[in-house]
Amino acid sequence: MPENQQLSHVLREWAEVFMRRSMREFLYFMKETGLSTTQLSTLMRLYYHGSCPISDIGDYLGITRAATSQMAQRLVEQGLMVRSEDAADRRVKQLTLTAEGRALIEQGIEARRRWLEDLTRALTPDQKENIVTAILHLTETARRLDPTL
Repeated sequence: MPENQQLSHVLREWAEVFMRRSMREFLYFMKETGLSTTQLSTLMRLYYHGSCPISDIGDYLGITRAATSQMAQRLVEQGLMVRSEDAADRRVKQLTLTAEGRALIEQGIEARRRWLEDLTRALTPDQKENIVTAILHLTETARRLDPTL
């Protein structure tokens, strides 16, 4: 198999293993918390990017403003986020994670971190060094090809 094909094949295999494991953790977390994919996606968006207008969440999720507003209200009622008026424009409603919402998302992140730590403990020091070097090169090249990453 030519070198480029072999590398593509190996990267696809790793991406599949990683995504399957990631999705399994995500689905387990959804079941455990009782939250929908849309609700968790909203909380994760707020966790990683900070508060934002409710309309931005609807655009991000590709759902109507009415659906976004209903979903947001459920999360507000559960104490996972707050809805407030924008100081510059009272018509705009801002969504912000509460401490409880932040803690919930951090639980999900912690589950993924534990799995990665278990995986890295199973590798030899040489394997770890080679993987770190390779992933740094991959990340740098991916960002050079797509600066939005």
